[in-house]
Amino acid sequence: MTNESVIRLFNAIDSSDWETLKTLFHEDVVYERPGYPPFTGRDRVLQFYKSERIIASGKHHLDHIVVNDESGACWGHFVGMLKSGQEVDERFADVYSYEDGKIRARSSYFFRPAV
Repeated sequence: MTNESVIRLFNAIDSSDWETLKTLFHEDVVYERPGYPPFTGRDRVLQFYKSERIIASGKHHLDHIVVNDESGACWGHFVGMLKSGQEVDERFADVYSYEDGKIRARSSYFFRPAV
């Protein structure tokens, strides 16, 4: 994986580009996110982003990305709007493992479980 693949991930999320997002996740991905049980499988992760995520809109700003062939991490902050109308500016970190050039596991970390 490359830094560009991480940038593509967040660009796809921020622009609701579900077709691109689908290409970045392994079919058997497991996504762990505070406040939710693990999302297992690419279809389940896409369902979360399409219909369950409490964020209405916004942009991820990446401070750093570190990747190699098997794993990666990034951190930064997200600025946007929740579906409730509340503005949000949240710091986050993500860690990844890769298989067959796709994200096989992802864990997100926030300073609160609300996003």
